[in-house]
Amino acid sequence: MHLSSVQRFTAKENWDLYYLPEFCVFPQTETQSPRHGGESVAEVLRAHGVKFVFTLVGGHISPILVACEKLGIRIVDTRHEATAVFAADAVARLSGTVGVAVVTAGPGLTNTVTAVKNAQMAESPVLVMGGAAGTLLQGRGALQDIDQMSLFKPLCKFCASVRSVREIIPTVRKALAIAQSGTPGPVFIEFPIDTLYPFHLVSKEFGVKNPPKGIMGKIVTWYLHNHLNNLFAGAWETRDLFPLPVHIPQATDDQVQKCIELVSRAKKPVILLGSQATLPPTPADNIRMALESLGIPCFLGGMSRGMLGRDSALHIRQNRRDALKDADLVLLAGTVCDFRLSYGRVLSRHSKIIAVNRDKTQLLKNSDMFWKPTVAIQGDAGSFLIRLSQGLKGHKCPEDWPQSLKAGDVIKEKVNRLKADEKTDHHLNPLRVLHRVDELMADDSIIVADGGDFVGSAAYILKPRGPLRWLDPGAFGTLGVGGGFALGAKLCRPESEVWIIYGDGSLGYSVAEFDTFTRHKTPIIALVGNDACWSQISREQVPILGSNVACGLAFTDYHIVADGYGGKGVQIGRKDEDKLDDLIKEAQKETREGRATLLNVLIGKTNFREGSISV
Repeated sequence: MHLSSVQRFTAKENWDLYYLPEFCVFPQTETQSPRHGGESVAEVLRAHGVKFVFTLVGGHISPILVACEKLGIRIVDTRHEATAVFAADAVARLSGTVGVAVVTAGPGLTNTVTAVKNAQMAESPVLVMGGAAGTLLQGRGALQDIDQMSLFKPLCKFCASVRSVREIIPTVRKALAIAQSGTPGPVFIEFPIDTLYPFHLVSKEFGVKNPPKGIMGKIVTWYLHNHLNNLFAGAWETRDLFPLPVHIPQATDDQVQKCIELVSRAKKPVILLGSQATLPPTPADNIRMALESLGIPCFLGGMSRGMLGRDSALHIRQNRRDALKDADLVLLAGTVCDFRLSYGRVLSRHSKIIAVNRDKTQLLKNSDMFWKPTVAIQGDAGSFLIRLSQGLKGHKCPEDWPQSLKAGDVIKEKVNRLKADEKTDHHLNPLRVLHRVDELMADDSIIVADGGDFVGSAAYILKPRGPLRWLDPGAFGTLGVGGGFALGAKLCRPESEVWIIYGDGSLGYSVAEFDTFTRHKTPIIALVGNDACWSQISREQVPILGSNVACGLAFTDYHIVADGYGGKGVQIGRKDEDKLDDLIKEAQKETREGRATLLNVLIGKTNFREGSISV
């Protein structure tokens, strides 16, 4: 029997014992069974609590989709395969489980590559399942047949090509466990079309109408018959469907104790919290309480934005570089010293540095050049923070330190407010628009960030109301996440207001998903900062290279596009400035009544974030 997916797996965790089939003799082939491999996939997904499967339909994968729907798993079809994976990524982040996307062979899978790479770099547990040419036709010129395994191996923690129906259940179980273990990430399973359809249909395809005469004809007929039987042998044997153990690395007691001692002596400690701190198994609210107990000022990034609520005295939003220069201890909790921390150069050599990360490579990134950890822990950041706060019970950071940092926040944000009141040469001041949205946004809102310059400004102004209420692409800086992230977020939190903050450039990647929002009754609000330009690039390209080539767009009527897809579109320009609040409230009302809404806001130029780099 084939155990190709076991042989391909090389990670430390050993699930092979769980993978072995539950029969020891050659199993029988049930040639009369109407069952098909898609049912096995659906059974495992249901047993793992999967509620949504995102897809763009194709004949290779139809059995999976039909079987999932029959078992009560909601099938959500999108207008682009990348959107399906982005939506699965959002579900993974917000639900604490694995997000699932199923796409067809060839171009269906190649369309997902950017989204899969984004999930890898964002450490999101996503299961991508793809169709493939039949087991005997691969490499022979079949429709949409390419070497998919080579394409996905660099992107995924685990890749498997199912070679018989009996492999489906153990392979899917194993993939789901690996996606969540260690450093979470995407996994990929390829399903040749003949492993998904019923025996009677597959046997028709295997039949040779005019076999060669003589011994060669007999050999060909025997080979095909034998291959078909092996494909379905033991397919419907009863076996376990439920989740395998998930491995999560933890700090040792000695490491935690050493960090307790370092923090207890610090006068000016700072915590930098990254997305990894929000991963299961520790609930975000427990982490928030631990941070409040420690009383250490925090800078929040990625999915950890909103961890301390909207107006916490411990959440410092401005002047990070200055704070790190003055700090005597820095705790990197799931934060990586990559470009976002200037590769570690912003860390003072006089600071004690505690680094906690599940991934050893990310834990020590650039530590050989620009910084050195005092303590480096390969472990889960969230549970580490809980243990640290428990060990420091009764101890609190000196209050004058977070108060001084917060005072700097107040000054900087007053300056930003004043910039919002400035008149732009044309259209609306984007900062004023964002401030009004921040004031009116519901307390349960989820913010999806998809864009460059406008979204960069939004990151300074919009304040997530709570944990897991901010979704951005992460370190890959991918444009186009908006439609998929918002779709996944609205399905996970149907009662929440879901906002996509779009640049007019990034909107082009997923505006067609307004059709998806309409069909699947997932009303969201899209706020488009329309300045007719790829401003993030133009702000450097023009002064450095003297040309705006390829940066110019148009003040396109994106609101009409939204109308055409069944949503509600509104254009907002300078003439509407006095009724800006009313138009935002009307958009909120439309979404409550079930219509996805797009606010096409015409904005002018400001010097806010001048000097920000785009590479």
